[in-house]
Amino acid sequence: MIQAGTYNSLKAVRTAAEGIILSDGTEEVLLPEHQITKPVEIGDDLFVFVYQNKEGETIATTKRPHACAGDFAFLKVVAKTDNGAFLDLGIDKDIFIPLNQRQPLMAGKSYVVYVYLDKIDGKLTATTWLDDHIDRDPVGLEVGEEVSLLISEISDLGYSAIINNKHIGLLYRDEVYEDLEVGQTCSGYVKKIREDSNLIDLTLRQQGFGFILGSKDELLELLKRSGGVLPFGDKSSPEEIHEQLKMSKKAFKKISGMLYKERLIEISDFEIRLVNN
Repeated sequence: MIQAGTYNSLKAVRTAAEGIILSDGTEEVLLPEHQITKPVEIGDDLFVFVYQNKEGETIATTKRPHACAGDFAFLKVVAKTDNGAFLDLGIDKDIFIPLNQRQPLMAGKSYVVYVYLDKIDGKLTATTWLDDHIDRDPVGLEVGEEVSLLISEISDLGYSAIINNKHIGLLYRDEVYEDLEVGQTCSGYVKKIREDSNLIDLTLRQQGFGFILGSKDELLELLKRSGGVLPFGDKSSPEEIHEQLKMSKKAFKKISGMLYKERLIEISDFEIRLVNN
């Protein structure tokens, strides 16, 4: 069955006046001539996006939309109406978002939304009420696992992020050493899953020994690029280390301690120095 609002693997079966007819073996859909971005021959297998156009007709396109039904995405408002707004989906058809949202929508601004198919008319629709579509059961996630993140909200506590287009977690502000923005995508790691609430703590840095080894190499490389000396030591302030090295003082002491044990550096109150430099 051909599914609207998402990608389908279909075969080009014959030509038509308006374009090419595609089929999954049971149903057919039109791939209009103006929606073809590369040459297509009869018999070709195509991976296409299927949706309803402005006239309400179900068609296919080889263009790649910014999101499919079931996706969380950061989309821009391109127009407003009395009933809502339209978001740029990256194809010929914008998608509608109703008026009643978490915050007023402004033309030209982008928002993190959940994209879905309207049950009444089958058209792609969006909402900023993300909580209604979050999977609260973290089954399948493991502590230490690398995950894809979409920053969805910023608060005093930190950065909320959609995990793998499914769950939600939190990056604590005092553990993030770079500026993040709503709508930004990045990789992160599952730091902790709270058994009592299924809340997920996240981090941008790999945890455990692997993280320390990676950061040790980075600190060693920074020392070499800085002429063998860095103005940070045991008595340097946590704020200074955080600002300049983008890590906590605890992490700095652990990493520099490893380099010291390997006799690669010397440590003083306000300086670390490569040995024999």
